[in-house]
Amino acid sequence: MNAQTSKDPLHGITLEALLTSLVERYGWAELAKIISINCFKSDPSIKSSLKFLRRTPWARQKVEELYIDSVADTPAPLQEANISEPNPWGKWEEKKPS
Repeated sequence: MNAQTSKDPLHGITLEALLTSLVERYGWAELAKIISINCFKSDPSIKSSLKFLRRTPWARQKVEELYIDSVADTPAPLQEANISEPNPWGKWEEKKPS
């Protein structure tokens, strides 16, 4: 059997996880500036925002697009990018007297 991988960048990510990630990254005030919707401006909460986004396709699309853009802007961790961690003692070893 061949395992198919999804090309959808949102595959396996719930709307709640997506929204929580955006709130952690930007905060409610910045989200309200980026996407001007009342659920981010007036008494924002994850629960009320989820309710609104599930019922409003255009707003959900904007939030999903922002999430995809923000994930693309996040640098890859050192191990995933095949970059070894710098040696914190490297310069000390060079200066060490013989």
